[in-house]
Amino acid sequence: MADLTHIDESGAARMVDVSGKADTPREATATGRIAMSAEAATAIRAGNVKKGDVLGAARIAGIMAAKKTSDLIPLCHPLPLTGVTLELDADDSGVTATATVRTTHKTGVEMEALTAVSIALLTVYDMAKALDRTMVIGDVSLRAKSGGRAGDWAAE
Repeated sequence: MADLTHIDESGAARMVDVSGKADTPREATATGRIAMSAEAATAIRAGNVKKGDVLGAARIAGIMAAKKTSDLIPLCHPLPLTGVTLELDADDSGVTATATVRTTHKTGVEMEALTAVSIALLTVYDMAKALDRTMVIGDVSLRAKSGGRAGDWAAE
């Protein structure tokens, strides 16, 4: 188990000590999608959902979630985020969320970007579930990251 960074020599979970790392600029982008009926998608795009502005609420929820990631995911470091953007693209069959998170710190922001996307999509579901209870959240994935010892990475 020595190769697992969140497991100590005895097999117990631990938070990785990053105190020896340098603060460097880091960025991560994640994306995900919620598929839904044409009726629900049309209502969201038109702003005709009884609960209110679905995309506005989802954007705020995703940004707030990125800031709270260490409260939600065990062993995740609390990070001083320097930027969070969340784009929501509604089309005829659903909504695609793309989050980009930035910091200058000792560890990356991949989990924050993934959390932002996930919570934004859950918020879309919550606000539109009266129109379509069969919505499906999926394809949540890291698309790119930069900074840190591992360097830059992008999905193909």
